[in-house]
Amino acid sequence: MQHRMKTHALTKKEVEELLERAQVGRIVTQNQDGFPYAVPIHFVYHKEKIYTHGLPKGQKIDNIKRNSKVCFEVDEMLRLMYDGVEKACDTNTQFTSIIALGNAVVLEDLDAKREILDKVVAKYTPHFAGEILSEQRVKGTAVIEIAVTECTGKYYR
Repeated sequence: MQHRMKTHALTKKEVEELLERAQVGRIVTQNQDGFPYAVPIHFVYHKEKIYTHGLPKGQKIDNIKRNSKVCFEVDEMLRLMYDGVEKACDTNTQFTSIIALGNAVVLEDLDAKREILDKVVAKYTPHFAGEILSEQRVKGTAVIEIAVTECTGKYYR
């Protein structure tokens, strides 16, 4: 285990708070050649799962259908810590970060997709919250659910 994971681990509550407030995360899948494929995404955290949405076709979707194991990462750089520092290499960063491993699936159930898409709208465009999404829009949007199997978070302050 990394030293900072022993001394600077986020609590479960702090992990959940970061997942609630973060605007962008990264999903990492494995492409057909075995290489990692990382994509920045908008996401919501709901009932201890991570959800994202997007086009129903593309490398991310293909990779998940081929291999459901994914990594999800989110971080926030709070500030550079250079007060009193005399050399650039002694500068540090105040941050929080999370790495989650899990299994991803593309949802097919329209009601489940609609529920998550409503949460996405509420998080990113709250002025449109409550508007009814058309069935065509829900059908035409891929919603990915990540069931988290392991999650660690760390900080430095």
